[in-house]
Amino acid sequence: MEERTRAYLRGRFRDHYRRTELTPPPAANEREWGFIPWTDGPGTTMVRHRSLLELGELSEFLVRKRPRHVYFSAGRFRDPGASSMGEKDWQSADLVFDLDADHLPNVTLGEDSYAEMLATCKDALFRLLDFLEDDFGFDDLEIVFSGGRGYHVHVRDENVLHLDREHRREIVDYVRGIGLNFDELIETETVAGLGRRTPTERRTLRIDGGWGGRIHDHFMAFVDDLLEMDEDDALARLQEFDGIGDGKAQATLNAARNNREGLEAGNVTVHTAVAQLAERFAAKAVDRDNAPIDEPVTTDTNRLIRLPGSLHGGSGLETVRLDRDEIDDFEPLVDAVPDTFKGHEITVDVSRGGEVELGGNSFTVAEGEQSLPEYVAVFLMARGRAEKEKE
Repeated sequence: MEERTRAYLRGRFRDHYRRTELTPPPAANEREWGFIPWTDGPGTTMVRHRSLLELGELSEFLVRKRPRHVYFSAGRFRDPGASSMGEKDWQSADLVFDLDADHLPNVTLGEDSYAEMLATCKDALFRLLDFLEDDFGFDDLEIVFSGGRGYHVHVRDENVLHLDREHRREIVDYVRGIGLNFDELIETETVAGLGRRTPTERRTLRIDGGWGGRIHDHFMAFVDDLLEMDEDDALARLQEFDGIGDGKAQATLNAARNNREGLEAGNVTVHTAVAQLAERFAAKAVDRDNAPIDEPVTTDTNRLIRLPGSLHGGSGLETVRLDRDEIDDFEPLVDAVPDTFKGHEITVDVSRGGEVELGGNSFTVAEGEQSLPEYVAVFLMARGRAEKEKE
């Protein structure tokens, strides 16, 4: 990035911060702060181990330093400005989740557009929130568009703040479905045998939420599809599963036809073949329903995370806090475009053109010197795809 470009972006970031009031996180004085300035050269320099007391009033700091990126720690410390983690004296930490479109298994880099990647990431966000709200019952959540490739969720319920890395790892494993054991989702109840003295065991899948409910949803959708097929097609479909031959296929289809209500109630162990098939849907549920979070972010009790309301120096977009009911309608490539960069054009020299979807418009940007809406030009400059030209 040339100095003219850096100077322009520094100035415009400062203009944005002059007209924007940011809300710091809770216990801001107990957190470590860090930032990346607009430095010369291809690399970046992280300035960290700062307390808010050292930075000064947040808005004044942002106007004065106009950083490329700004972060605060998930952790809270007695001495957040100490130069080593041991000296900081850790007290507690938010439980933070990071969803990055670049790391999602169903995103194809180089093929999916930026907008498509972010849409896929929003779907993953909804799955993550299902776990956090429904499975864990967390209610003190802050949801943030990162300004770049995804979303952050900060959990600040009192009962998670003091969790160590290992307990946070258990939460990671749960939302990722790592190590999910189907047998552990089965409840066993002893019932009196009808006409027999010896009691028997009734085994049912827990379907009232959690992974058991997710597995059951997928399994019953499959069962209902089977029931809509003619017999030959249904048997052929069942035999597509490894280990299911003619006999098990027929037994499973009979169970679906004759005992759908029982299956709906979670009695998926009514027949060995049915139980084996239901267990196959554990892997399918994990594949479809897990939240593909960036695991080290959640387990790291000292992690630095991007400040909501700040600008992302790799895109020029704003890091946006979102209320739960705003997520559906939130369009990151429209709603995160700063007003500061709207309403006028500037001249840039584009080194790498292509399609750009931003501000509710689609631009086909050619290479070379040209005038573009400033928010598009800032995006390209921040991405390293354009340099500022003299007006």
